[in-house]
Amino acid sequence: MKIRKPELSFWQIWNMNVGFFGIQFSFGLQQTAINPIFSFLGAHHEELPLLNLAGPVTGLLIQPLIGAISDKTWSPRWGRRKPFFLIGAIAASLCLFAFPFSPSLWFAVGLLWILDAANNTAMEPYRAFIGDKLPDNQLTYGFQMQSLFVGAGITLANFSLFLFQDWFSVPIESGSLCGTDAEMVTAIPKWVYYSFFLGAIASVTTILWSVWKTPEIPPSDEELAIIQERKSQKSGVKKLFEPIIEILHAVGDMPKLMWNLSAVYLFQWYALFVYWQFITPMLRTSLFGISNDDTEKFDTIMEACKTGAEISPGDVSFAENIQLLSEQALAQTGLMNGTYNMVTMLVALILVPIARKYTSKLVYVFSLILTGIAMLSMPFIKDQYVLLVPMILFGIGWAAMMGIPYAMVSKVIPEERRGVYMGIVNMMIVIPMLIQTISFGFIIKYGLNNNAINAIIFAGVFFIIAGVLATRLKVASEKGKV
Repeated sequence: MKIRKPELSFWQIWNMNVGFFGIQFSFGLQQTAINPIFSFLGAHHEELPLLNLAGPVTGLLIQPLIGAISDKTWSPRWGRRKPFFLIGAIAASLCLFAFPFSPSLWFAVGLLWILDAANNTAMEPYRAFIGDKLPDNQLTYGFQMQSLFVGAGITLANFSLFLFQDWFSVPIESGSLCGTDAEMVTAIPKWVYYSFFLGAIASVTTILWSVWKTPEIPPSDEELAIIQERKSQKSGVKKLFEPIIEILHAVGDMPKLMWNLSAVYLFQWYALFVYWQFITPMLRTSLFGISNDDTEKFDTIMEACKTGAEISPGDVSFAENIQLLSEQALAQTGLMNGTYNMVTMLVALILVPIARKYTSKLVYVFSLILTGIAMLSMPFIKDQYVLLVPMILFGIGWAAMMGIPYAMVSKVIPEERRGVYMGIVNMMIVIPMLIQTISFGFIIKYGLNNNAINAIIFAGVFFIIAGVLATRLKVASEKGKV
């Protein structure tokens, strides 16, 4: 039986969602900076998908489990969902402080595993928290407000990379590539540090704001009795496996809408993961003219440098130029990703009345196709500012993707299982990502000529397919429209 919930004011919904700013700042750095950092530390194109395995694996294991556990949790002092996203935010902040100091590729990959686990601990209970607090008629508004803060957090993360590169980048001194007093060219640029420090502060402070300003709705006497009974009767082993059993039962009872959405998500999130991994490598080639041969030559020079071999002045100059262009490609990615997330922030709430008028499904279908068109056009644009035009389309699509599906799902799932079902929605996200990390290294190496431009075109096609599949979604509660 659903508890009748009071409607919340604009500022109550605003305060409830502020914490998403910090979580998504961290996510923005993962989108834009992590893979270039891997490249700075020596990773090759075909290695990038597998190096991102942390995201889908931790998401697959942690979010549904945390969701199921939080459904059965209540503390009079801390609440049901708050302890999880507060602990996750603190752990994520520590990782963000440490990340730019990574001395090697393996260290950075290990930190990514911890960072992803922390963000996933915070993410799912936060989404369930929104559903817990809002009545059905405010769900779309609440989740689109969440999209606004998603856009704001990622926008600042990406623009910080673009601006800090412009403000704080220090040119490599000519001939200093292998000098004893110089930093190695493969080191992470110092200006990247500042974005990670800013993200670490944002992650904790914004979550604390939402925890302080938003009380949770206590469970009913009946729910509280069930929670207490489970605490007293179940052994430690049963408690350990109970969330897994709950997830399996929930999958078996999953509404048809969620099954249809899983097919859309397979193509949507596979494509998004390709984009985040290969947008900077694409720009290195399409905008800055760095070929695969140039990259191989650069890697050869750097390996020689590490072994103390003598390098010719021409090769030193070549490597320094490649490093400079690579930093500029990362900054350009920050500008582009910041642009699409700024658009997301601006249009997120505008989509609410549009979805009411034309149905959520139609807005979602349209957004996926727009994103596909944007990605198909990017590799053929040679001006860094004209490249911002497709990012406007991408931003509209991202606004819809980050809000509308959650509102659609929230209307068809039982209130008492909201946490576990939001965890299952995340499984529908991370499974395509897991498939991508395992499969795409082979695909790009042997099917796409190891070319990042081809990877982005591949992702654009997948978005168009996702849009076609989204036409099968049916939401009966939208005034009889589907």
